[in-house]
Amino acid sequence: MSLPQYKITMLALSLGVAAAMVGCSSNPKKEVVDTGPQSSEQIYFQKAEKALDRGQYTEAAKSLEAIDTYYPTGQYAAQAQLDLLYVKFQQKEYETVVSQADRFIRLNPQHPNIDYVYYIRGVANMELNYDSLMRYTSLQQSHRDTSYMKLAYQNFVDLIRRFPSSPYSVDAAQRMKFIGQELAESEMNVARFNIKRKAWVAAIDRAQWVVEHFPQTPQTPEALATLAYAYNELGDQATSQQYVNLLKLNYPDLVRANGTVNLRAARHDASWVNRATLGIFGREAQANASRDSSNTTPESDDKRSWTNRLSLGLLDKPAAQTQHTPAEIPKPPVQSSSQNTQNTDGADAAK
Repeated sequence: MSLPQYKITMLALSLGVAAAMVGCSSNPKKEVVDTGPQSSEQIYFQKAEKALDRGQYTEAAKSLEAIDTYYPTGQYAAQAQLDLLYVKFQQKEYETVVSQADRFIRLNPQHPNIDYVYYIRGVANMELNYDSLMRYTSLQQSHRDTSYMKLAYQNFVDLIRRFPSSPYSVDAAQRMKFIGQELAESEMNVARFNIKRKAWVAAIDRAQWVVEHFPQTPQTPEALATLAYAYNELGDQATSQQYVNLLKLNYPDLVRANGTVNLRAARHDASWVNRATLGIFGREAQANASRDSSNTTPESDDKRSWTNRLSLGLLDKPAAQTQHTPAEIPKPPVQSSSQNTQNTDGADAAK
């Protein structure tokens, strides 16, 4: 009995597809054979320097990686690794920057430009805190994961502790100040959530961390008010009163006439109109209170349009809340060839 015509057609197609797949699998990709260095170390380095001057980072990376591969103990090896850190940063390969910086610090602890490596590692960790989606929104950084920010903060602490007179320490200190505010705001954001669900001990832990580690941040008044409020809710009147007394001395506007804490004023809570409209209306009084208490320039949050708020910051971003701009860092200092040779000899001796 012969098969129907459509079954014969389907069978032929199936056999054809199977044969094509077998043919593809039996034709493996040609292996790339490493033929070794195509130029001397000096020529590679000169090519890399010219490419760097022109901003051709892909070409520069090829030459610098060739030096790192074929001349790991050459006279330009250390400088090539420093330049490669800069190139990878410009290419936004921040994870590579961090791993290569760790490697450089481990192999060249006495290099005269080791402070630059500590610095670029910290900046790269800061940039890693902005993921591919959040980088293009106006959502607050402190409401995201701050693990990379903590790493960056420790990187800058190590830099300033080891090299207090480094030309990069001033910028590192400014970055630490910014990170401190972000970390404090992140902790207080969790504390606010714990207050809402009446988890008083958890709220106390978060607020206490801010007071102990970042007492100079704008979040300190709210942290003290949170401590006073939470201890009062726990029934510890003595401890609560201690924090109330601190508030009276430093932030008297946060204590009511009857001696209770005005937690809403401390955190600049939104009005009921603002909460009912999901943040679209009723923000003017809140913004004014925030400016009056912090004595800072007005934030652009009160200028956000309703489309920006409804889209959680994805659409119609205000001018002051443009996408995150990657940090700019200077090129690494260039050492003379004799110094590079000495550094390489020292690394060999350490090995």
